[in-house]
Amino acid sequence: MNNPFITDEERDQIIRAIESAELRTSGEIRVHMESSCKGDPVLRAILIFNRLEMFKTRDRNGVLIYVAVKSRKLSIIGDSGINSVVPEDFWSEVKEILASHLSLGQLSEGISKAVAVCGEKLSEYFPYKKDDTNEQSNEISFGD
Repeated sequence: MNNPFITDEERDQIIRAIESAELRTSGEIRVHMESSCKGDPVLRAILIFNRLEMFKTRDRNGVLIYVAVKSRKLSIIGDSGINSVVPEDFWSEVKEILASHLSLGQLSEGISKAVAVCGEKLSEYFPYKKDDTNEQSNEISFGD
């Protein structure tokens, strides 16, 4: 899919990062990008999370990395299975990595790094299981 934010090569890089991260954890990581976010990026991410039906995982361990590119807003949210076991500031490191890359104009590198760190952090609470199946698409979703 063509999009105004990243090249096909950058899209493939992010998808490879998701696939690699998900080899470490039973968690499901998705990325959504859109141009702008007029309000609170956390509320917008929750809306997108639900629209993508990310709650449909066995262990309720889906993660959404949300980026509003032109608005320079981001959010990282996890499903109830994650939130019930991780500390409150669990996503702060990932947000800092992503925000610092975005401020340098390194969108795809920042998202790929954020995905990798999500996989590392999730593996502690949700290790990869032998019977693990890919419950969510690894494709990036795009908004307006």
